[in-house]
Amino acid sequence: MDKIIVASMRKSAGKTSLIMGLIQAMAQQKTIGYMKPFGDRLLYRKKRLWDYDSALIANVFGLKEAPENITIAFEHSKIRYMYDKESTKKKVLDMVAKTGQEKDILFIEGGKDLTYGTSVYLDPVSVTRYVDGKLILVMSGSDDAVVDDITFMKPYIQMTGVNLAGVIINKVHDTKEFSDLYMERITEMDIPVLGVIPYETELSYLSVGYLSEFLFAKVLAGENALNNVVKNIFVGALSANVALRNPLFAKEAKLIITGGDRVDMILAALESDTAGIILTNNVLPPSGIISKAANRNIPLLLVSADTFQTANQIYNLEPLPTKEDTEKIEILGKAIAEHVSIDAL
Repeated sequence: MDKIIVASMRKSAGKTSLIMGLIQAMAQQKTIGYMKPFGDRLLYRKKRLWDYDSALIANVFGLKEAPENITIAFEHSKIRYMYDKESTKKKVLDMVAKTGQEKDILFIEGGKDLTYGTSVYLDPVSVTRYVDGKLILVMSGSDDAVVDDITFMKPYIQMTGVNLAGVIINKVHDTKEFSDLYMERITEMDIPVLGVIPYETELSYLSVGYLSEFLFAKVLAGENALNNVVKNIFVGALSANVALRNPLFAKEAKLIITGGDRVDMILAALESDTAGIILTNNVLPPSGIISKAANRNIPLLLVSADTFQTANQIYNLEPLPTKEDTEKIEILGKAIAEHVSIDAL
């Protein structure tokens, strides 16, 4: 069994999406397992604690592993209390034995960045050592930041002695320009580049269903349209008259974030190209509004946070697909198949 640890130098580099693309590209030839020892995005589902990324991958690809066999814990304090270095290593190896049973490849996802979990012996480098696996680093950001990260990372990885399978450079806006300007420099550092994946606009969009799950929203209407793709976001803190004069309000497939008492704004949104409406502060709109949204099949989501908090949460989200986002999953698999040297893994 190949054990591949996927980590990144920076937060939101696209580790989970990359793993989904690899599974999609390999699934017909290989049996795949997945685990994420140190969870960093807590999700409560079916009276059990999941890491959100773990739950997503298990749900999309039909993995049968129980949450406790995928993730050890979510908080430094709990891990520090329950495990020392040796017991942490033993726990990881036990999880690998259970989750990787009869699998050709086991993907092990690291936390937010390369250092996350170091103080509790669950950083990606330590996990790679425990399982004698191959480490892949996902690089993302501006072109110069990627080269900086690779230059910084090389001596550190050499010092640790782990098996670096290579780096995958993700979300590159101009792959030809990147290759022309930087690939020679990276090659001179003797760093294997497994792939350079172009930025895909479609992968940057969020679905209303994904937002509903992440925000723990109550769906008031439009349950059948949760696959709607959000291409623009408009915070409805203005009056409807002012909002209608704003060019942003006229954009396609927009998500409106507003209070449930802003009837004028909600009605204006329902009469325009709107992917979904998030109602904040746990304020229910009049029943007529809910009926109108249902008739127009526009999702109406209710959350307890205020408008600013909700908008901030959404802006910081990594745009991951859901099980129903089959088109996005196909794009991920195609991007991996075309731009990553899978045989080199």
